[in-house]
Amino acid sequence: MAGGATGGTCGKAAAGESTLYLLPGGGVEHLLAPLDGALVPHVAWAESSVPFLIRDTFDQALRRSGRVLVETEQGAELIGAGGVVEDGPLAGARFVAGFPEGPVREALSDVSALRCLLPVGAGTLRRGALALLDDEQKTQVRASLLRLDPAEAGGAALLRLEGLRGYDRALVRLRERVVEAGGEPFSAAALLAQLFPQRVPYEPKPVIPLERDTEAFDAAGDIIAAYLPVARANEAGVIADDDTEFLHDYRIALRKIRSVLSLFRHVYGPEQTTELKARFSALMAPTGRLRDLDVYLLERDGFLAMVPEGLQGGLERMFALFAEERAAAQAGLAAHLRSDAYRDEIAALMALFGKRKLLARGSRADRPAYDYACRLIWKRYRRICTIAAGIGPGTPEHEIHELRIHCKKLRYLMEFFAPLFPDKSFRRLLKPLKKLQDNLGLFNDYAVQQKSLQAFVDGLDGRRAGSLQVAQSVGALILVLHERQLAERARVEESFAAFDSAGTRQTFRDLFHGGKK
Repeated sequence: MAGGATGGTCGKAAAGESTLYLLPGGGVEHLLAPLDGALVPHVAWAESSVPFLIRDTFDQALRRSGRVLVETEQGAELIGAGGVVEDGPLAGARFVAGFPEGPVREALSDVSALRCLLPVGAGTLRRGALALLDDEQKTQVRASLLRLDPAEAGGAALLRLEGLRGYDRALVRLRERVVEAGGEPFSAAALLAQLFPQRVPYEPKPVIPLERDTEAFDAAGDIIAAYLPVARANEAGVIADDDTEFLHDYRIALRKIRSVLSLFRHVYGPEQTTELKARFSALMAPTGRLRDLDVYLLERDGFLAMVPEGLQGGLERMFALFAEERAAAQAGLAAHLRSDAYRDEIAALMALFGKRKLLARGSRADRPAYDYACRLIWKRYRRICTIAAGIGPGTPEHEIHELRIHCKKLRYLMEFFAPLFPDKSFRRLLKPLKKLQDNLGLFNDYAVQQKSLQAFVDGLDGRRAGSLQVAQSVGALILVLHERQLAERARVEESFAAFDSAGTRQTFRDLFHGGKK
């Protein structure tokens, strides 16, 4: 649809007023009755409709940012409340990086490069133009129209108002008529809900509505019951291998469930806790190698840049081998997720945490969630402070890893129980904690990568051509990773000092320890 007002118009809406409206499918017909003052609406539609496809990332980054990407054979339109960005056909590209250079690709530069744009829904599209004519057949206000009719359910229409200089009153009257016809200022969420009402918004971090007196047993069950559907929502994307974030989100959801079982001690009976840990661990096990390979391949360019150009050939060979292994790993995981055994197990776990009649209550099952959260978070925080206070230049690597694990557990606890505490205070704590975690995470990544790459080199067949070149290149990469690990290690004390400010200490005491030291 037209991107906005043209020259010679007054064009701009008053402050706070929208120029782009969403109408129900039949709303345009309600605009056709004459207005008071002898203004007569006139609508001209294009002769024919064309197929359209709406695309978004799986985590609905465009919907959440208030935009809709509409694609036709003729081109692409990125529609938002602030305007419309138009460009030519997207040439079948699935990722923004593959889109042709142009305004749509530029406008989508904030979308994750890791997420592909998947079809949300399809239908037919028809363009039109609306004008209000006076008794001399002069146009006093006009609007561009875009009618979208999905293959299923009702349609919707978008109308962009375009006022003309000297006819402000006509613009006001058309705006009033639009509202009377059921129109509302454009929102991506409302348009998608109107076009595809069966579509369920995906939320990778569901907020669990806890109350202070919610039993710890129910809190744990609610959290696990909320994250199991998140894992399941990502299964199809992992199987189809749409993008690597499906597996990432799948693993995060299962990891959080395992954290609940680990952190909420004595909420479930000890035998059942052990059994559940083993069952969720078994779900995670087939995913690890594929995720490792994804990370290596996603960071390919960064790794290549770490070694001299003369050694990059060996790394290219390594990445080629990783790509071959990844293809096999992905096929294996897809087969696992499609298997009856997996589907029976995940369905059984969904039923177990849905009904909860077969969950054994532990000795702390009836603790109020607020008291339980304060105790767990304060204890974890104090543990972090104790470990961090002992870190110096000679601290063994495993103690820094231990600090990282405790920080991750603290973060999960705070996210789980966030609804019980003031949002502003929580965010004040999470920001420096995240920075500390970033530092510790890089330290851990570099350590793990060195070990993994060394294992890769050890497993090379020396009789195969090119193995020596690969070993030399990977050896050089390991040296660089080691240097970077040492640099991250040197920053740990600084990162903890930034986290452990007087203000942070007081906020932890106030929120989780009754203000006491």
